[in-house]
Amino acid sequence: MPGAVSRSVPAAGLGTYRLGGPVAVLVRVADADALARVAAVLGAHPVPRVVLGRGSNLLVADTGFPGVGLLLEGEFEQVDVSADRTEVRAGGAVALPVLARRCAAVGAGGLEFFVGIPGSVGGAVRMNAGGHGRETRDVLLEARVLDLADPAAGIRPKAVGDLGLRYRGSAIGPDDIVVAAAFRAEPEAPERCAARIDEVVRWRREHQPGGANGGSVFRNPPGDAAGRLIDASGCKGLRVGGAVVSGKHANFFQAEPGATADDVFELVRRVRARVHDATGVLLEPELVMLGFPGDPAS
Repeated sequence: MPGAVSRSVPAAGLGTYRLGGPVAVLVRVADADALARVAAVLGAHPVPRVVLGRGSNLLVADTGFPGVGLLLEGEFEQVDVSADRTEVRAGGAVALPVLARRCAAVGAGGLEFFVGIPGSVGGAVRMNAGGHGRETRDVLLEARVLDLADPAAGIRPKAVGDLGLRYRGSAIGPDDIVVAAAFRAEPEAPERCAARIDEVVRWRREHQPGGANGGSVFRNPPGDAAGRLIDASGCKGLRVGGAVVSGKHANFFQAEPGATADDVFELVRRVRARVHDATGVLLEPELVMLGFPGDPAS
């Protein structure tokens, strides 16, 4: 297969939970030509596959993922700011905090909220990532997408209106790869941008736990907050093995030393069931869980 291919790569090195068994095949793709060749091979040989970003909302089972993981790097990690600082183009593999800081440093404002989101540009578009009163769709101009199910069509531009962006979701399918995106920016003094970066970082440190976690485990239901429902259902501090519901923010599940991916999965299942029993609300996982049997609520 084209690209840099590795076999039996531990998922612990591919995500922020730092847990999980091996991804059977990991393909690192550094440029558009290599991506086209990889897409052609996968199109001819349908196998389970997943596009890996920063792994910030990913949990792989201890038994591993028996498929292909695609990881963009190289030219997909580039950031370009227009001379007038009104537009930013970034590869799908660019880390969102890196995007925010690079733009702030040159006075391309409006993207500072991304500094608090530990994902990638591709993941931000796919999930319409947001925080601090802004979402990706508020600043997105265009995405460039490759469909693994139709690799002959090549990388196609997608206008914002064609992406179906909604709260923590979009019309981007599991076979779509967001290879790049363009964002709207506002020329500002770098010092003002830096001050907003500092405020987001300060807020996050005060309100969200660090350590090994996957960010928000559940999406907020309409008109409410998943963290509030989890806390109100008596789940804060609930533990399964080395996985525990954070005492700082109930929608964050921490993996302590010795935890397993199965511990986290079981904790997700128990919390979801308890919240449903207590409130009637069935929370929808935002965490992507691969290689586990069935639904976490079953």
